[in-house]
Amino acid sequence: MASHSTELELTSHTPHSSTAEIQSHHNGSINSIEANETNEGFSLPPADGGKDAWLFLMSCFMLEALIWGFPSTYGVFQEYYSTHEPFAGSNNIPVVGTCAMGIMYMDISIGVILLKWFPKMRAWATPVGLIIICLALGLGSFSTTVTHLILTQGIIYAIGGGLAWAPILFYIEEWWVLRRGFAYGVTMAGLGMSGAILPVALEWLLNSYGFRTTLRVCAIAFAVATFPVLIFFKPRLPLSQVSQSRGFDMSFWKCSNYLILQSANIVQSIGYFLPAIYLPTFARSLGASNLESIVTVVLLNAGAFCGSLSMGIAVDRYHITTCLFVAAIGSTMAVFLLWGLSTSLPLLYVFSIVYGAFAGCSASTWSAIIRDTKQKKRGADSGMVYACLSAGKGVGNIAAGPLSEALLRADTWKAGMAYGSGYGTLIVFTGTTALIGGWGIGARRLGWL
Repeated sequence: MASHSTELELTSHTPHSSTAEIQSHHNGSINSIEANETNEGFSLPPADGGKDAWLFLMSCFMLEALIWGFPSTYGVFQEYYSTHEPFAGSNNIPVVGTCAMGIMYMDISIGVILLKWFPKMRAWATPVGLIIICLALGLGSFSTTVTHLILTQGIIYAIGGGLAWAPILFYIEEWWVLRRGFAYGVTMAGLGMSGAILPVALEWLLNSYGFRTTLRVCAIAFAVATFPVLIFFKPRLPLSQVSQSRGFDMSFWKCSNYLILQSANIVQSIGYFLPAIYLPTFARSLGASNLESIVTVVLLNAGAFCGSLSMGIAVDRYHITTCLFVAAIGSTMAVFLLWGLSTSLPLLYVFSIVYGAFAGCSASTWSAIIRDTKQKKRGADSGMVYACLSAGKGVGNIAAGPLSEALLRADTWKAGMAYGSGYGTLIVFTGTTALIGGWGIGARRLGWL
């Protein structure tokens, strides 16, 4: 009997493998497990399709939407906290959102290590993590200082979120093998969907009922929306068939493929978060109302929803560097030609959609980065490669806040349109980091990949 890790290694296809070869490996591996399970009185549900696989993918979509969607819309809370008691005029209000997103991107690696060492914890990690999230939101509603918000809505939320999300990395590789890029794309699209809906709902709740009621409503809504989907969030393979190896092959850190694509991931991430932070403020400088300014974030996330789905399909068909290059060119042109030339809301709205579609799909490429890395380092642990890519994006998220403030202070541009609005340096920096995010195609041409 081949171990689970061996199955994934055999079935992780390359762009140069024929469909017949991939299917042969896939069927051989799965059939051996199914034969064994039949002898024990039951058979495995099919991978890459079938009712159970689709229901599992739906549960991943919902978990992504809620776990990541809430902190991604922190800008709505930030604006409210900055102008309402008891937090008005306080320092470090932006730190709350940075902690929630940045720490969660980074602590997924801890979750992967724990669930690798203790496989029996995988069944409990998501419900326990969701309970921690609900407690974080509930406790946050009693906050009287920004420090309380950082601890609850920031740090505790991130710990619960990372723990709740980590099992996806183990289960998705059991349910989706030949169409893994598509599965990750659908999962990541959940963030785009919630990011397009939550800002409007949160704006209404905050202005109508205040932050205390809003956080309590969010905690209750979180429980009501997420716990039912846990019925379908389950492993495909019984624990007895899952590799019990507790070691980690970290040799991928010596792999040029991984290092080049990780460097592009980090640089792109540093600039990626800046539009989401500053677009509402920029929109108000053009005369937008509060609601009209929030529409920029809604459209940004709606674009990311479409981009994630498209990129998930693309990475299963085309080389990863080609996909990253297309995303880089699209987002770069959007920044320089649409945001940079914006003098009215309609053009800014177009930028939000286009930039969201091309820049917001980066996480959907990670399955292909894992695939390419494992071609060079066959023993590399898929979960740890993903966790390290996530941590790289977390570095970008944490760095974005203080870096953006420095860029705004240093802006002395005298150019016209948006370039002369006080955001010129920020716009150029965002476009430059987006372009560097596609440098893998140049490395491939030079033979470094």
